[in-house]
Amino acid sequence: MVGPNALLAARGLTDHEDHLLSADAPLAHLHESCGGDIPGVLAIPELLDLVRQSRLMGLRLAREFSAFDGTDTVTGFVRITPLPGEDGGGCELLIENWHREPAAPEDARESAARIDSIDRSTAELIARLDADQRLQTVDCMAADLVELAQAMRGNPGHEWAGFVDLIGIAHRQPLHWRLLDGARCRAPGSDRDWHVRLLPIGSGSSANGFELLLVADYPLLSEDDDSMPDEKEGHASLIGEALTPALREPIARIISNAETIRTRMAGPLRQEYTEYATDISSAGQHLMSLLDDLDDLEQVESADFKTERDRIDLVDAARRAVGILSGRSQEKSITVIAPDPDEVMRAIGEYRRVLQVLLNLLGNAISYSPAGSEIVISVQADLRGRATISVTDQGPGLSSDQQERIFKKFERLGREGDGGSGLGLYISQRLANAMDGELSIASEPGEGTRFTLALPAAI
Repeated sequence: MVGPNALLAARGLTDHEDHLLSADAPLAHLHESCGGDIPGVLAIPELLDLVRQSRLMGLRLAREFSAFDGTDTVTGFVRITPLPGEDGGGCELLIENWHREPAAPEDARESAARIDSIDRSTAELIARLDADQRLQTVDCMAADLVELAQAMRGNPGHEWAGFVDLIGIAHRQPLHWRLLDGARCRAPGSDRDWHVRLLPIGSGSSANGFELLLVADYPLLSEDDDSMPDEKEGHASLIGEALTPALREPIARIISNAETIRTRMAGPLRQEYTEYATDISSAGQHLMSLLDDLDDLEQVESADFKTERDRIDLVDAARRAVGILSGRSQEKSITVIAPDPDEVMRAIGEYRRVLQVLLNLLGNAISYSPAGSEIVISVQADLRGRATISVTDQGPGLSSDQQERIFKKFERLGREGDGGSGLGLYISQRLANAMDGELSIASEPGEGTRFTLALPAAI
Protein backbone atom coordinates (compact mmCIF):
# COMPACT_ATOMS: atom_id res chain seq x y z
CA MET A 1 0.00 0.00 0.00
CA VAL A 2 1.35 3.40 -1.01
CA GLY A 3 0.70 6.23 1.46
CA PRO A 4 -0.83 9.56 0.39
CA ASN A 5 2.48 11.40 0.81
CA ALA A 6 4.68 8.86 -1.00
CA LEU A 7 6.90 9.94 -3.91
CA LEU A 8 5.89 8.34 -7.22
CA ALA A 9 6.65 8.60 -10.91
CA ALA A 10 4.22 8.29 -13.79
CA ARG A 11 4.38 8.27 -17.59
CA GLY A 12 1.87 9.25 -20.23
CA LEU A 13 1.55 9.62 -23.99
CA THR A 14 -0.51 12.21 -25.94
CA ASP A 15 -1.26 12.56 -29.66
CA HIS A 16 -1.16 15.55 -32.00
CA GLU A 17 -4.54 16.77 -30.66
CA ASP A 18 -3.42 16.55 -27.02
CA HIS A 19 -5.50 13.43 -26.35
CA LEU A 20 -4.14 11.26 -23.56
CA LEU A 21 -3.66 7.86 -25.23
CA SER A 22 -2.08 5.93 -22.37
CA ALA A 23 -0.95 6.66 -18.81
CA ASP A 24 0.39 4.97 -15.73
CA ALA A 25 -2.12 4.49 -12.94
CA PRO A 26 -1.42 7.71 -10.94
CA LEU A 27 -1.66 9.94 -14.03
CA ALA A 28 -4.70 8.06 -15.34
CA HIS A 29 -6.47 8.46 -11.99
CA LEU A 30 -5.77 12.23 -11.88
CA HIS A 31 -6.94 12.60 -15.51
CA GLU A 32 -10.20 10.74 -14.82
CA SER A 33 -10.78 12.64 -11.55
CA CYS A 34 -10.66 15.85 -13.59
CA GLY A 35 -13.39 14.52 -15.89
CA GLY A 36 -11.31 12.94 -18.66
CA ASP A 37 -11.42 9.59 -20.46
CA ILE A 38 -8.68 7.50 -22.04
CA PRO A 39 -8.38 8.13 -24.90
CA GLY A 40 -9.59 11.71 -24.57
CA VAL A 41 -8.35 15.27 -24.35
CA LEU A 42 -5.95 15.69 -21.43
CA ALA A 43 -8.30 16.95 -18.67
CA ILE A 44 -5.68 18.31 -16.27
CA PRO A 45 -5.56 22.06 -17.13
CA GLU A 46 -2.09 22.59 -15.65
CA LEU A 47 -0.61 19.76 -17.74
CA LEU A 48 -2.67 20.40 -20.88
CA ASP A 49 -1.26 23.91 -21.21
CA LEU A 50 2.33 22.67 -20.89
CA VAL A 51 1.79 19.80 -23.34
CA ARG A 52 0.27 22.17 -25.89
CA GLN A 53 3.22 24.56 -25.56
CA SER A 54 5.75 21.76 -25.98
CA ARG A 55 3.96 20.31 -29.01
CA LEU A 56 3.50 23.63 -30.82
CA MET A 57 7.04 24.87 -30.18
CA GLY A 58 8.67 21.45 -30.71
CA LEU A 59 10.71 21.96 -27.55
CA ARG A 60 11.29 19.91 -24.45
CA LEU A 61 9.80 21.43 -21.33
CA ALA A 62 10.50 20.71 -17.68
CA ARG A 63 8.24 22.35 -15.11
CA GLU A 64 6.84 21.99 -11.64
CA PHE A 65 3.06 21.67 -11.58
CA SER A 66 0.21 21.50 -9.09
CA ALA A 67 -3.29 20.11 -9.69
CA PHE A 68 -6.41 19.28 -7.70
CA ASP A 69 -8.33 16.04 -8.21
CA GLY A 70 -11.39 16.99 -6.17
CA THR A 71 -10.01 15.66 -2.90
CA ASP A 72 -6.23 15.98 -2.81
CA THR A 73 -3.59 18.33 -4.15
CA VAL A 74 -1.10 16.67 -6.49
CA THR A 75 2.33 18.19 -7.15
CA GLY A 76 5.25 17.00 -9.19
CA PHE A 77 7.91 17.76 -11.77
CA VAL A 78 6.91 17.00 -15.35
CA ARG A 79 9.27 16.50 -18.29
CA ILE A 80 7.55 16.79 -21.66
CA THR A 81 9.21 15.59 -24.88
CA PRO A 82 7.59 16.30 -28.27
CA LEU A 83 7.48 13.27 -30.59
CA PRO A 84 7.75 13.26 -34.39
CA GLY A 85 4.75 12.22 -36.46
CA GLU A 86 2.91 12.78 -39.73
CA ASP A 87 0.46 15.19 -38.13
CA GLY A 88 3.06 16.90 -35.99
CA GLY A 89 3.23 14.16 -33.38
CA GLY A 90 2.25 14.10 -29.76
CA CYS A 91 4.22 14.25 -26.53
CA GLU A 92 5.69 11.92 -23.96
CA LEU A 93 5.20 12.88 -20.31
CA LEU A 94 7.37 11.79 -17.42
CA ILE A 95 6.21 13.01 -14.02
CA GLU A 96 8.75 12.70 -11.20
CA ASN A 97 8.45 13.41 -7.49
CA TRP A 98 4.72 12.78 -7.67
CA HIS A 99 3.33 13.93 -4.36
CA ARG A 100 -0.24 13.76 -3.11
CA GLU A 101 -1.62 15.32 0.07
CA PRO A 102 -5.05 16.42 1.32
CA ALA A 103 -5.99 19.89 0.15
CA ALA A 104 -5.70 22.54 2.82
CA PRO A 105 -9.09 23.57 4.19
CA GLU A 106 -10.28 26.93 2.94
CA ASP A 107 -9.86 29.77 5.38
CA ALA A 108 -13.26 30.55 6.92
CA ARG A 109 -12.78 34.30 6.56
CA GLU A 110 -11.83 34.01 2.88
CA SER A 111 -14.87 31.81 2.27
CA ALA A 112 -17.20 34.28 4.01
CA ALA A 113 -15.69 37.22 2.14
CA ARG A 114 -16.22 35.43 -1.18
CA ILE A 115 -19.87 34.73 -0.39
CA ASP A 116 -20.36 38.38 0.64
CA SER A 117 -18.80 39.54 -2.62
CA ILE A 118 -21.05 37.30 -4.72
CA ASP A 119 -24.19 38.38 -2.84
CA ARG A 120 -23.18 42.03 -3.21
CA SER A 121 -22.80 41.55 -6.96
CA THR A 122 -26.18 39.86 -7.41
CA ALA A 123 -28.23 41.94 -4.98
CA GLU A 124 -31.11 43.87 -6.57
CA LEU A 125 -31.58 46.31 -3.69
CA ILE A 126 -28.70 47.76 -1.70
CA ALA A 127 -29.22 50.09 1.24
CA ARG A 128 -26.91 51.74 3.73
CA LEU A 129 -27.95 51.50 7.38
CA ASP A 130 -26.59 53.18 10.46
CA ALA A 131 -25.45 51.28 13.55
CA ASP A 132 -29.07 50.92 14.69
CA GLN A 133 -30.18 49.46 11.33
CA ARG A 134 -31.92 52.66 10.29
CA LEU A 135 -32.10 53.63 6.62
CA GLN A 136 -29.66 56.12 5.11
CA THR A 137 -29.55 55.54 1.34
CA VAL A 138 -31.27 53.07 -1.01
CA ASP A 139 -30.34 51.87 -4.51
CA CYS A 140 -32.83 49.71 -6.41
CA MET A 141 -31.97 47.52 -9.42
CA ALA A 142 -35.26 45.62 -9.91
CA ALA A 143 -38.55 46.77 -11.39
CA ASP A 144 -40.56 44.82 -8.82
CA LEU A 145 -38.75 46.53 -5.93
CA VAL A 146 -39.58 50.08 -7.02
CA GLU A 147 -42.47 50.31 -4.54
CA LEU A 148 -40.24 49.15 -1.67
CA ALA A 149 -37.39 51.47 -2.66
CA GLN A 150 -39.68 54.49 -2.86
CA ALA A 151 -41.12 53.75 0.58
CA MET A 152 -37.63 53.39 2.05
CA ARG A 153 -36.32 56.55 0.39
CA GLY A 154 -39.29 58.49 1.70
CA ASN A 155 -38.55 57.47 5.28
CA PRO A 156 -34.84 57.88 6.05
CA GLY A 157 -33.96 57.14 9.64
CA HIS A 158 -36.57 54.37 9.98
CA GLU A 159 -35.70 50.72 10.71
CA TRP A 160 -35.44 48.79 7.45
CA ALA A 161 -37.26 45.69 8.75
CA GLY A 162 -40.52 47.63 8.96
CA PHE A 163 -40.73 47.82 5.17
CA VAL A 164 -40.64 44.06 4.43
CA ASP A 165 -42.35 40.92 5.76
CA LEU A 166 -39.76 38.73 7.44
CA ILE A 167 -40.57 35.05 7.00
CA GLY A 168 -40.51 33.02 10.21
CA ILE A 169 -39.44 35.96 12.39
CA ALA A 170 -42.08 37.52 14.62
CA HIS A 171 -39.82 39.09 17.24
CA ARG A 172 -39.82 42.80 17.86
CA GLN A 173 -37.34 44.63 15.65
CA PRO A 174 -34.57 45.40 15.41
CA LEU A 175 -33.00 42.05 16.29
CA HIS A 176 -29.24 41.67 16.49
CA TRP A 177 -27.92 41.84 12.93
CA ARG A 178 -26.50 38.29 13.07
CA LEU A 179 -30.03 36.94 13.64
CA LEU A 180 -31.32 38.78 10.57
CA ASP A 181 -28.41 38.03 8.22
CA GLY A 182 -29.64 35.25 5.92
CA ALA A 183 -33.32 35.66 6.82
CA ARG A 184 -35.96 35.35 4.13
CA CYS A 185 -38.52 38.02 3.38
CA ARG A 186 -41.25 39.23 1.03
CA ALA A 187 -41.28 42.73 -0.42
CA PRO A 188 -44.37 44.80 -1.33
CA GLY A 189 -44.95 44.81 -5.07
CA SER A 190 -42.82 41.72 -5.70
CA ASP A 191 -43.96 38.14 -6.24
CA ARG A 192 -40.43 36.83 -5.71
CA ASP A 193 -38.99 35.57 -2.42
CA TRP A 194 -35.85 37.31 -1.18
CA HIS A 195 -33.12 36.55 1.28
CA VAL A 196 -31.54 39.25 3.40
CA ARG A 197 -27.84 39.94 3.85
CA LEU A 198 -26.60 42.36 6.50
CA LEU A 199 -22.90 43.13 6.03
CA PRO A 200 -21.32 45.14 8.85
CA ILE A 201 -19.34 48.25 7.99
CA GLY A 202 -16.43 48.46 10.36
CA SER A 203 -15.13 45.74 12.64
CA GLY A 204 -17.36 42.99 14.03
CA SER A 205 -19.29 43.91 17.16
CA SER A 206 -18.32 47.58 16.87
CA ALA A 207 -19.80 48.00 13.39
CA ASN A 208 -20.71 51.62 12.69
CA GLY A 209 -23.26 50.70 10.03
CA PHE A 210 -24.45 47.99 7.67
CA GLU A 211 -25.00 47.20 4.03
CA LEU A 212 -28.46 45.75 3.49
CA LEU A 213 -28.69 43.45 0.46
CA LEU A 214 -31.83 41.85 -0.94
CA VAL A 215 -30.96 38.87 -3.14
CA ALA A 216 -33.69 37.12 -5.14
CA ASP A 217 -34.13 33.38 -5.51
CA TYR A 218 -34.40 33.78 -9.28
CA PRO A 219 -34.05 36.64 -11.80
CA LEU A 220 -36.96 38.75 -12.94
CA LEU A 221 -37.85 38.26 -16.59
CA SER A 222 -38.22 41.71 -18.13
CA GLU A 223 -40.06 40.66 -21.30
CA ASP A 224 -43.76 41.56 -21.19
CA ASP A 225 -43.24 42.67 -17.60
CA ASP A 226 -46.16 44.77 -16.39
CA SER A 227 -44.28 45.80 -13.24
CA MET A 228 -42.05 48.27 -15.07
CA PRO A 229 -42.72 51.90 -14.13
CA ASP A 230 -45.12 53.81 -16.36
CA GLU A 231 -43.93 56.30 -18.91
CA LYS A 232 -43.71 59.88 -17.71
CA GLU A 233 -45.46 62.56 -19.69
CA GLY A 234 -45.65 60.45 -22.84
CA HIS A 235 -42.02 59.34 -23.06
CA ALA A 236 -40.12 56.41 -21.60
CA SER A 237 -37.18 56.93 -19.27
CA LEU A 238 -34.45 55.18 -21.24
CA ILE A 239 -31.82 54.72 -18.54
CA GLY A 240 -33.72 54.56 -15.26
CA GLU A 241 -36.80 52.62 -16.36
CA ALA A 242 -35.83 50.65 -19.46
CA LEU A 243 -32.11 50.23 -20.03
CA THR A 244 -30.88 49.97 -16.44
CA PRO A 245 -33.03 46.97 -15.36
CA ALA A 246 -32.13 45.18 -18.59
CA LEU A 247 -28.40 45.68 -18.07
CA ARG A 248 -28.05 45.24 -14.33
CA GLU A 249 -28.82 41.53 -14.26
CA PRO A 250 -26.32 40.40 -16.94
CA ILE A 251 -23.62 42.66 -15.51
CA ALA A 252 -24.29 41.27 -12.03
CA ARG A 253 -23.94 37.74 -13.42
CA ILE A 254 -20.67 38.66 -15.11
CA ILE A 255 -19.32 40.00 -11.82
CA SER A 256 -20.56 36.95 -9.91
CA ASN A 257 -19.02 34.47 -12.36
CA ALA A 258 -15.76 36.41 -12.50
CA GLU A 259 -15.57 36.36 -8.69
CA THR A 260 -16.21 32.61 -8.72
CA ILE A 261 -13.29 32.14 -11.12
CA ARG A 262 -11.04 34.62 -9.31
CA THR A 263 -11.47 32.93 -5.94
CA ARG A 264 -10.99 29.46 -7.49
CA MET A 265 -14.33 28.37 -6.04
CA ALA A 266 -14.93 26.20 -9.12
CA GLY A 267 -11.51 24.53 -8.88
CA PRO A 268 -7.78 25.24 -9.26
CA LEU A 269 -6.63 27.73 -11.85
CA ARG A 270 -3.37 29.22 -13.05
CA GLN A 271 -2.49 32.58 -11.53
CA GLU A 272 -2.71 34.53 -14.80
CA TYR A 273 -6.30 33.37 -15.30
CA THR A 274 -7.30 34.52 -11.83
CA GLU A 275 -5.80 37.90 -12.74
CA TYR A 276 -7.91 37.97 -15.91
CA ALA A 277 -10.99 37.22 -13.79
CA THR A 278 -10.07 40.06 -11.43
CA ASP A 279 -9.93 42.46 -14.40
CA ILE A 280 -13.32 41.21 -15.63
CA SER A 281 -14.87 41.67 -12.18
CA SER A 282 -13.42 45.19 -11.85
CA ALA A 283 -14.71 46.13 -15.29
CA GLY A 284 -18.16 44.79 -14.41
CA GLN A 285 -18.25 46.77 -11.19
CA HIS A 286 -17.22 49.87 -13.12
CA LEU A 287 -20.08 49.32 -15.57
CA MET A 288 -22.50 48.91 -12.66
CA SER A 289 -21.37 52.19 -11.10
CA LEU A 290 -21.68 53.86 -14.50
CA LEU A 291 -25.30 52.67 -14.70
CA ASP A 292 -25.91 54.22 -11.27
CA ASP A 293 -24.46 57.52 -12.47
CA LEU A 294 -26.49 57.48 -15.70
CA ASP A 295 -29.64 56.72 -13.71
CA ASP A 296 -28.96 59.68 -11.41
CA LEU A 297 -28.09 61.84 -14.41
CA GLU A 298 -31.45 61.15 -15.99
CA GLN A 299 -33.27 62.00 -12.78
CA VAL A 300 -31.53 65.33 -12.13
CA GLU A 301 -31.92 66.45 -15.75
CA SER A 302 -35.64 65.69 -15.94
CA ALA A 303 -37.90 68.75 -16.08
CA ASP A 304 -39.99 67.65 -13.09
CA PHE A 305 -37.08 66.74 -10.78
CA LYS A 306 -37.60 68.05 -7.26
CA THR A 307 -36.07 67.46 -3.87
CA GLU A 308 -37.70 67.37 -0.46
CA ARG A 309 -37.44 70.42 1.79
CA ASP A 310 -36.72 68.96 5.21
CA ARG A 311 -34.91 70.28 8.27
CA ILE A 312 -31.64 68.33 8.39
CA ASP A 313 -28.40 68.42 10.36
CA LEU A 314 -25.29 68.67 8.17
CA VAL A 315 -23.12 67.39 11.02
CA ASP A 316 -25.13 64.16 11.21
CA ALA A 317 -24.90 63.71 7.42
CA ALA A 318 -21.13 64.30 7.53
CA ARG A 319 -20.53 61.75 10.26
CA ARG A 320 -22.63 59.16 8.44
CA ALA A 321 -20.68 59.73 5.21
CA VAL A 322 -17.43 59.22 7.12
CA GLY A 323 -18.72 55.97 8.59
CA ILE A 324 -19.84 54.63 5.21
CA LEU A 325 -16.46 55.32 3.58
CA SER A 326 -14.31 54.43 6.58
CA GLY A 327 -13.11 51.24 4.91
CA ARG A 328 -11.76 53.09 1.88
CA SER A 329 -9.99 55.71 3.97
CA GLN A 330 -8.43 53.07 6.22
CA GLU A 331 -7.06 51.19 3.20
CA LYS A 332 -4.96 54.28 2.36
CA SER A 333 -4.22 55.18 6.01
CA ILE A 334 -6.04 58.48 5.47
CA THR A 335 -7.38 60.24 8.56
CA VAL A 336 -10.82 61.77 8.07
CA ILE A 337 -11.64 64.44 10.64
CA ALA A 338 -15.41 64.84 10.98
CA PRO A 339 -17.27 67.60 12.80
CA ASP A 340 -17.64 67.11 16.53
CA PRO A 341 -20.88 65.24 17.35
CA ASP A 342 -21.83 68.09 19.69
CA GLU A 343 -21.88 70.55 16.78
CA VAL A 344 -25.14 71.31 14.99
CA MET A 345 -25.63 72.92 11.59
CA ARG A 346 -29.30 72.99 10.56
CA ALA A 347 -30.17 73.33 6.90
CA ILE A 348 -33.11 72.92 4.52
CA GLY A 349 -32.68 70.08 2.03
CA GLU A 350 -33.31 66.41 1.31
CA TYR A 351 -31.22 64.28 3.63
CA ARG A 352 -30.44 61.40 1.27
CA ARG A 353 -29.46 63.82 -1.52
CA VAL A 354 -27.16 65.74 0.82
CA LEU A 355 -25.63 62.45 1.89
CA GLN A 356 -25.20 61.49 -1.78
CA VAL A 357 -23.29 64.72 -2.45
CA LEU A 358 -21.09 64.24 0.62
CA LEU A 359 -20.30 60.65 -0.32
CA ASN A 360 -19.19 61.84 -3.75
CA LEU A 361 -17.05 64.66 -2.36
CA LEU A 362 -15.47 62.49 0.33
CA GLY A 363 -14.97 59.59 -2.08
CA ASN A 364 -13.13 61.86 -4.52
CA ALA A 365 -11.02 63.27 -1.71
CA ILE A 366 -9.99 59.77 -0.64
CA SER A 367 -9.22 58.72 -4.21
CA TYR A 368 -7.00 61.71 -4.98
CA SER A 369 -5.30 62.19 -1.60
CA PRO A 370 -1.91 60.65 -0.83
CA ALA A 371 -1.66 57.80 1.65
CA GLY A 372 -1.25 58.97 5.24
CA SER A 373 -2.79 62.40 4.63
CA GLU A 374 -5.77 64.10 6.30
CA ILE A 375 -9.21 65.07 5.07
CA VAL A 376 -11.17 67.60 7.11
CA ILE A 377 -14.95 68.02 7.02
CA SER A 378 -16.15 71.24 8.61
CA VAL A 379 -19.41 73.17 8.95
CA GLN A 380 -20.13 76.87 9.41
CA ALA A 381 -22.54 79.65 8.45
CA ASP A 382 -21.30 81.77 5.54
CA LEU A 383 -21.59 85.54 5.07
CA ARG A 384 -24.95 85.12 3.31
CA GLY A 385 -26.38 83.26 6.28
CA ARG A 386 -26.38 79.89 4.56
CA ALA A 387 -25.42 76.61 6.25
CA THR A 388 -22.26 75.21 4.66
CA ILE A 389 -20.26 72.02 4.86
CA SER A 390 -16.77 71.71 3.36
CA VAL A 391 -14.54 68.75 2.46
CA THR A 392 -10.85 69.72 2.37
CA ASP A 393 -8.10 67.33 1.24
CA GLN A 394 -4.31 67.41 0.93
CA GLY A 395 -4.25 66.16 -2.64
CA PRO A 396 -2.39 67.64 -5.64
CA GLY A 397 -4.87 70.47 -6.10
CA LEU A 398 -6.34 71.80 -9.34
CA SER A 399 -5.34 74.56 -11.73
CA SER A 400 -7.70 77.42 -12.56
CA ASP A 401 -8.44 75.80 -15.94
CA GLN A 402 -9.35 72.51 -14.27
CA GLN A 403 -11.58 74.32 -11.79
CA GLU A 404 -13.50 75.94 -14.63
CA ARG A 405 -14.23 72.50 -16.10
CA ILE A 406 -14.70 70.59 -12.85
CA PHE A 407 -18.53 70.55 -12.82
CA LYS A 408 -18.97 69.79 -16.50
CA LYS A 409 -20.56 66.55 -17.61
CA PHE A 410 -18.08 63.67 -18.09
CA GLU A 411 -15.18 65.74 -16.73
CA ARG A 412 -12.85 63.48 -14.73
CA LEU A 413 -11.35 66.09 -12.43
CA GLY A 414 -8.85 66.97 -15.13
CA ARG A 415 -7.05 63.65 -14.54
CA GLU A 416 -6.85 60.58 -16.74
CA GLY A 417 -7.10 56.94 -15.74
CA ASP A 418 -9.17 57.34 -12.57
CA GLY A 419 -11.85 54.99 -13.92
CA GLY A 420 -14.77 57.24 -12.99
CA SER A 421 -17.64 58.28 -15.21
CA GLY A 422 -17.01 61.99 -14.84
CA LEU A 423 -20.62 62.51 -13.74
CA GLY A 424 -20.34 62.61 -9.95
CA LEU A 425 -19.59 66.30 -9.51
CA TYR A 426 -21.98 67.32 -12.29
CA ILE A 427 -24.79 65.40 -10.58
CA SER A 428 -23.77 66.78 -7.18
CA GLN A 429 -23.98 70.34 -8.47
CA ARG A 430 -27.41 69.70 -10.01
CA LEU A 431 -28.58 68.28 -6.67
CA ALA A 432 -27.24 71.31 -4.81
CA ASN A 433 -29.03 73.66 -7.19
CA ALA A 434 -32.27 71.65 -6.89
CA MET A 435 -32.12 72.25 -3.12
CA ASP A 436 -31.70 76.02 -3.67
CA GLY A 437 -28.06 75.64 -2.74
CA GLU A 438 -24.63 75.85 -4.33
CA LEU A 439 -21.56 73.62 -4.73
CA SER A 440 -18.26 75.49 -5.07
CA ILE A 441 -14.54 74.72 -5.22
CA ALA A 442 -11.38 76.38 -3.96
CA SER A 443 -7.99 74.94 -4.88
CA GLU A 444 -4.38 75.69 -5.71
CA PRO A 445 -1.93 73.30 -7.42
CA GLY A 446 0.04 71.48 -4.76
CA GLU A 447 -2.11 72.78 -1.90
CA GLY A 448 -5.13 70.48 -1.91
CA THR A 449 -8.77 71.13 -2.74
CA ARG A 450 -11.83 72.27 -0.79
CA PHE A 451 -15.39 71.63 -1.97
CA THR A 452 -18.18 73.48 -0.17
CA LEU A 453 -21.89 72.70 -0.23
CA ALA A 454 -24.06 75.67 0.81
CA LEU A 455 -27.75 75.24 1.60
CA PRO A 456 -30.48 77.50 3.01
CA ALA A 457 -30.19 77.62 6.78
CA ALA A 458 -33.02 76.23 8.86
CA ILE A 459 -34.28 78.82 11.27
